[in-house]
Amino acid sequence: PWRGVPDFDLVVASPPEASQGSAPAVRLARRLRDGCGAGLVLAYREHAAYGTAELELCLAQGSILLDLASARREIYPIPGENPQVHFGSLGDDLARRDFTVNAMALRLMPDQDAGRPAAEDWRADLVDPHGGQADLERRQLRFLHDASIKDDPTRILRGARYASRLGLSLAPQSLAQLRTTLQAWPWAWRFGDPPDRAPSALGTRLRMELELLFAREAWPQALAALQGWGALLLLDPSLQLEIQGSRRLHWAKRLGLPLLLAYVAGAGDPLALAQRLQLAQNQQHLLISFLALRQRLWSMALADSGLAAPRSPAGWSALLESPGNQPEAVALALACGLGPRRPLLRWLLRWRLLRAEQTAADLIDSGFLPGPALGQRLRELRNQRLDRERC
Repeated sequence: PWRGVPDFDLVVASPPEASQGSAPAVRLARRLRDGCGAGLVLAYREHAAYGTAELELCLAQGSILLDLASARREIYPIPGENPQVHFGSLGDDLARRDFTVNAMALRLMPDQDAGRPAAEDWRADLVDPHGGQADLERRQLRFLHDASIKDDPTRILRGARYASRLGLSLAPQSLAQLRTTLQAWPWAWRFGDPPDRAPSALGTRLRMELELLFAREAWPQALAALQGWGALLLLDPSLQLEIQGSRRLHWAKRLGLPLLLAYVAGAGDPLALAQRLQLAQNQQHLLISFLALRQRLWSMALADSGLAAPRSPAGWSALLESPGNQPEAVALALACGLGPRRPLLRWLLRWRLLRAEQTAADLIDSGFLPGPALGQRLRELRNQRLDRERC
């Protein structure tokens, strides 16, 4: 019956008498693993601290992934930080969800007249305490309570993912909550504060949601939804106001750049946003290289700056190959629309790959000794070859 279904999400509720430390989903997953035997279990992983487990089984109908989670309730003592988690009932678990449309469940019930029920003797009853089915028919996303975004602002990004994937819109009352919350900015950190003081849990969750958005969703539609809602203020005011963001991302994709990195590059302070989102250190170093190159290109464009643009391929190569610069920084500058475009593009695609027509071994055979003079001669020969190129 599950053919074509990649996985099942199962919630296992605690009985009222269960202790606080119990994790019913983990206990059930272990029983399934031990009962199925090693030949049927392709993979098993559990996260006991969170009461979750993953079990991949090899059955006659094909492989199936069971994602088991213990029903839980969550309390946010500090807005935007990680919640306190307590195991609870199915109702508790549905009440902690983001939107009414994903706060529904199918309760599996055996047929009371079937004795020991076989697979076909089970029925699934819809549990929909928050009106998710009606909202799904209206094609709308509605937050579950008035503090949904205050507690966890990453719900905004998940909403944009659902909107782009399923063609849903944000309910009017939810849009009002979004805008009111962002205007009040109820979190401890605000724009202008040092980025290392931003809540680390919030930054991590925002980055993970953005990575999922760019990897799995129709990101132009998702970003358009976020901008239309005014939700990009959560990341950076410049991203909310910009007009050419999609162009930058399309060029980044063509040039093989990470889309999240290219998106962050459009912020008013890209490095500060990268630090808030806790991007990898190599990506932060790339942004530093990009910002230095951007400043140099801007200065060359000013008539009174005293910095003239190179006039030859060799001159451009010397500039773009200076210590600390990276080819990816030049690609990012191109994606961001910086110029002059022609020499940047030609360097990235061709000039940086050109070498002197004679190698070090050739020069040594002709009488050069290893050392600085040899290196200087190789640079001169490379520059001669470069300057035969069109600028």
